[in-house]
Amino acid sequence: MIPDFLVTHSGGFHADELLSSVILTRLFPEARLVRSRAPEWITPGEDRIIYDVGGAYDEAKGIFDHHQRGAPLRDDGQPYSSFGLIWKHYGRNYLAALAIPAEHIEAIHASFDSGFVLPVDLVDNGALSPSTAGQLAGLTLPALLEILKPVFDETDPEAETRAFHAALDIARSFVEAKIAKSAAKLRAEALVNKAIVDAGAGYILELPLGMPFRPAIVKAGADHLLFVVHPRGNDWCLTGIRRADEGFELRADLPLAWAGLTNEDLEAASGVKGASFCHNGRFIAAAKNREAAMAMAELAVKEAFATGAAVATSA
Repeated sequence: MIPDFLVTHSGGFHADELLSSVILTRLFPEARLVRSRAPEWITPGEDRIIYDVGGAYDEAKGIFDHHQRGAPLRDDGQPYSSFGLIWKHYGRNYLAALAIPAEHIEAIHASFDSGFVLPVDLVDNGALSPSTAGQLAGLTLPALLEILKPVFDETDPEAETRAFHAALDIARSFVEAKIAKSAAKLRAEALVNKAIVDAGAGYILELPLGMPFRPAIVKAGADHLLFVVHPRGNDWCLTGIRRADEGFELRADLPLAWAGLTNEDLEAASGVKGASFCHNGRFIAAAKNREAAMAMAELAVKEAFATGAAVATSA
């Protein structure tokens, strides 16, 4: 069905119908977005998709509300908002419209649902309080989108509509950026996997450019790797690999003698011509060319084993 109208409720807006509108307006750009509670608009018809209003959930009739008794639940019993329902039924087509490769659609659909859609669903249904974010509660996406509502004493009857469409553009930016990052991670995974094969039993992973690397390293079980080297603009970068998703502990630190040094001082401490920078935290360093970066990486590996820092990782 190609609808002529996308219908959601009028009045104050929330993250769920805004984000639903992001999906639907991308898929049906010619459809008119109508915000109304009038019966003639929120009654199902062949020319419309209705969401977050109407008191029913029926995919065949094109209505996706979640406020009624007997509202739909996920397989694990957690509630849907209109966003979750729209993502369930239209999310894959939306990803295809964004030119996501077919082989990545299921993975991105699932990860976006669990990491982005579900939290919005839970907050909208009162099953999750933004207060769990502590001092960041007011900076969560649902809270920020609601900030864009008109103030209480705004008298312009068009203010709500203008605010909705302004918020819609902002919501669209977040959705598209999040999905673009997810797609990029999958592209990076393929490049990292190839580099892991090329590295063999070595301890240094060389990548063709900077990219997310840790998830692919962990997934591949490449526990022996200690450092990553890659070009970065006009120089080369050498970084450690974090042991866990949380925290900053590395599989191996860069040598203590390099900490906080730059240029000639770092060249003297490392013995590597072209060494240009080492962070005081010893998790990242830079060099002027590949040869210098690889030499620094090899020295860092030797130091890690000499001090015993890499024994547990390499076992």
